[in-house]
Amino acid sequence: MSVSPTVDNSYAALPAGFYTRQPARPVADPRLFQWNDALAVELGLPEDEDRAAIYGGNRTPDWADPLAQLYAGHQFGHFTPQLGDGRALLLGEVIDRHGNRRDIQLKGSGPTPYSRNGDGRAALGPVLREYLVSEAMHAMGIPTTRALAAVTTGEKVQRETALPGAVLTRVASSHLRVGTFQIFAARRDLDALQTLFDYARDRHHPDADGPLEFLNAVIAVQADLVARWMSVGFIHGVMNTDNCTISGETIDYGPCAFMDTYHPDTVYSSIDQFGRYAYSNQPHVIVWNMAQLATSLVPLMPDTDAAITAFTEAVHAMPARVEERRQHHFAAKIGFAKATPDTAALVDDLLARMAAQQADFTNTFRALGTDKAKDQFLDPTTYEDWEKRWRAASPDSELMARVNPAVIPRNHRVEEAIAAAYDGDRAPFDALHAALAHPFEDPADPAFTRPPQAHEVVRATFCGT
Repeated sequence: MSVSPTVDNSYAALPAGFYTRQPARPVADPRLFQWNDALAVELGLPEDEDRAAIYGGNRTPDWADPLAQLYAGHQFGHFTPQLGDGRALLLGEVIDRHGNRRDIQLKGSGPTPYSRNGDGRAALGPVLREYLVSEAMHAMGIPTTRALAAVTTGEKVQRETALPGAVLTRVASSHLRVGTFQIFAARRDLDALQTLFDYARDRHHPDADGPLEFLNAVIAVQADLVARWMSVGFIHGVMNTDNCTISGETIDYGPCAFMDTYHPDTVYSSIDQFGRYAYSNQPHVIVWNMAQLATSLVPLMPDTDAAITAFTEAVHAMPARVEERRQHHFAAKIGFAKATPDTAALVDDLLARMAAQQADFTNTFRALGTDKAKDQFLDPTTYEDWEKRWRAASPDSELMARVNPAVIPRNHRVEEAIAAAYDGDRAPFDALHAALAHPFEDPADPAFTRPPQAHEVVRATFCGT
């Protein structure tokens, strides 16, 4: 018997100026590459759906009301007054089995009015990267969008070369971004801005009494999110304001990567030529992004001067918030439930030694307290000197095992899975996906914990648009 999801397409009920309604553009031969059974059950999706046709964009299900969302954004610091879903469609919203509202979005579903001369499509490689990395982030307990399906299209997309096409189905608490506020603020459309504020507050931060409390609520979730990224060596790669959510979820896995060898200035994104979104810059960029949200909220306040003063204080207080959350998560990584000046000093000293000694980020933290830890350092005595002081503080090894992953989506493994999939071999994808589902367990195959050899090092990752 078919089961229908609990549907409530609230964004589609907003004024027409927030989006453009349109169906997906059909593809030649949709075939289901990967399906997230557990997530589908959570969302209440029927088992008898024609999944390849629906999530490839060839059939609109009865519960959907597809639309492309409108937003603006700062991209690498430069304001673009209109962006929007250039290759994505919000199929609709469901209320999941836990009573939570969830967006279901197709990514790579064809051109929209916001495509800016793009083809609106996605290649299989970026789709598989987002599927693997977003599900790995979820398994590590880091707020993120989820991957429901990957569908191959039977068509080619032209990038540097012709590549197999695919469509990703992404699930999110919402796709509201800082850039969604920016577009209406830039247009001085106060009615739309107020409507958006009311909607976003009710959906994500219902306890916020006005724009200032709303700003502080977004600051709080984003401060913790970026601190969590730092704690697992994750580099987003494109922390533009249009890729910064109001909900506090990680979104848009384009040129993202996890560090192998630790260095604070690490950059992977091929389009980040000046290191704006380097690993160590992420705490600064998120403050900058929140300043743009604050600027967009000012027109909603009756007293502009007072609003600017209050919002400025909130943004200026954010660096300390990010650092507090960073210290909290890193203290746990070295075995302490509470961050103190002593734990912060130990963490900073260890990171400095790791950078100087080219230590692997993930494997060093996972191995703390074992003989394998010193093997991560070019000069083992560098670690041993630190370890003596650390052990004297009586760290909790069980806590470390719970927060330090053994398996991450290492770049060379992701690229291996993508290359094999292009050749029609899905075995590397399946093996990596299975290992990533249990990040805090040592995998049966230790190869998934091995850093890349010299010929396997990935130095740049790509957006894929």
